[in-house]
Amino acid sequence: RLCKKRLTKKLKMRRSAIVVDEPVSDILFASVSSQMVAKKTEAVTREYTINLHKRLHGISFKKRAPRAIKEIRQFAQKAMDTSDVRLDVKLNRAVWSNGIKNVPTRLRVQIQRRRNEDEDAKEEMYSYVTAVDLTEGFSGLGTTIVE
Repeated sequence: RLCKKRLTKKLKMRRSAIVVDEPVSDILFASVSSQMVAKKTEAVTREYTINLHKRLHGISFKKRAPRAIKEIRQFAQKAMDTSDVRLDVKLNRAVWSNGIKNVPTRLRVQIQRRRNEDEDAKEEMYSYVTAVDLTEGFSGLGTTIVE
């Protein structure tokens, strides 16, 4: 619990830190938003390292591998901004390789944002996630764009 003095002190500090900028013109805002839309509809391939250990902390043993699949799906949705995420069989085998309990702590994945070929699809893009084979460790690997 915070006492009144501490609370008012925090509020004063926050008010002093707020800086009012000049209003942004509508033209600039429109051009930035159109660029963002163009980037989201672009087909791209990236490699990520997903730390499954922190996402599965506190999850009971018999639910770890299924939860890992859900977390990978959620990560891909957030990274590629598509609600339709499809997982490769190779990725599923990598997650389940040590059984339901012992999911790998980290997993290197390649996520591709592809154009949807179905005419009656809800979205024009979908994400396709595959596992990447590593010969060495995970250190020094960041997010890379694959050409």
